Amino acid sequence: MTVRIVTDSVADIPPQIVAELGISIIPILVRFGEQTYRDGIDITNDQFYERLVNSKIPPTTAVPSLDMFARTYARLAEETDEILVIMLSSKLSGVYNAALQSASLIENECRIEVLDSQCAVMAEGFVVIRAAQAAKEGASLDEVIEVVHRNLPRVDMRAAFDTLEYLKRGGRIGKATALLGSLLKVNPIITLKDGLVEPAGRARSRAKAMDHLYEFAAGYSHIEELAVEEAACPEDGNLLVKRLGEIFPEERIYRSRTTPVIGTHTGPGLLLVAVLGDK
Repeated sequence: MTVRIVTDSVADIPPQIVAELGISIIPILVRFGEQTYRDGIDITNDQFYERLVNSKIPPTTAVPSLDMFARTYARLAEETDEILVIMLSSKLSGVYNAALQSASLIENECRIEVLDSQCAVMAEGFVVIRAAQAAKEGASLDEVIEVVHRNLPRVDMRAAFDTLEYLKRGGRIGKATALLGSLLKVNPIITLKDGLVEPAGRARSRAKAMDHLYEFAAGYSHIEELAVEEAACPEDGNLLVKRLGEIFPEERIYRSRTTPVIGTHTGPGLLLVAVLGDK
């Protein structure tokens, strides 16, 4: 039987790829006061960012219930006896622990392995895609896990912000607190290292921040996959894709908007590049 792959909505995998590879997505929850939405299902990006800017109630995020995971596992266990679950960094969210706890609730004799990707957004997404491709080609669960471990060190990302205030408010800022409090108007740039947000630089303007993102990708000797994501700044995303087309086929660049869960912790104006490759 084919190994089935499960991940979370923060991986930002384009819907057509999700469908093509049969990936199951667990939506993380977004809350405005008493109203709860499933990430990417109950609220669109446009609706979310309009509400983010105009609402007096700041959004928060929440881990899905154990039952939501368990129901997903039970459904897949009817189709396979091997499931691989790849979750975003356990240092950023409790979703990994929920995925792990839920696996013990399944009575079906199905082997379920849960991995902490230590990353997020399309850096996580690229690893999930590679795992799903291997599974579709007939690899065993142990072989798919090996694919994951082989590719995790090969993914990285850089993100430019208009402000780090949302990360600070949500408690996800990690060592990037070093970028707060500058007297100058700067565009902070962050990365993820060992599953935590860390500073990767600062730029004096949006243009310089986009230069940094371009140079980050251009620093790779070999790029297998490349993604540009943005939060309510599509013009900047399009400009960056066009520029990155100088070093990687433009038609192969994944182009997406970050989910409301990411937007809750970054605010509008986020622009990021994720790479799978060799430096």
